[in-house]
Amino acid sequence: MERTQLSQTVKNLRKEYGLTQEELAMKSGVGLNFVRNLEQGKPTLRMDKVNQLLDLFNYTLTATPKYL
Repeated sequence: MERTQLSQTVKNLRKEYGLTQEELAMKSGVGLNFVRNLEQGKPTLRMDKVNQLLDLFNYTLTATPKYL
């Protein structure tokens, strides 16, 4: 899987906060496999779970124009 901006952002935030993937999963209430898949850039993930995880860092997943 190819890393995406989202997957790289999540990984960077996790490391910035000093969390392991396991700790991030537990604190955000998602499964460990979900965190791993997200950080690896899996193209199909539930957006509600992505936002649940991002909420821990005060982020949210939103739609943006493709070309600015």
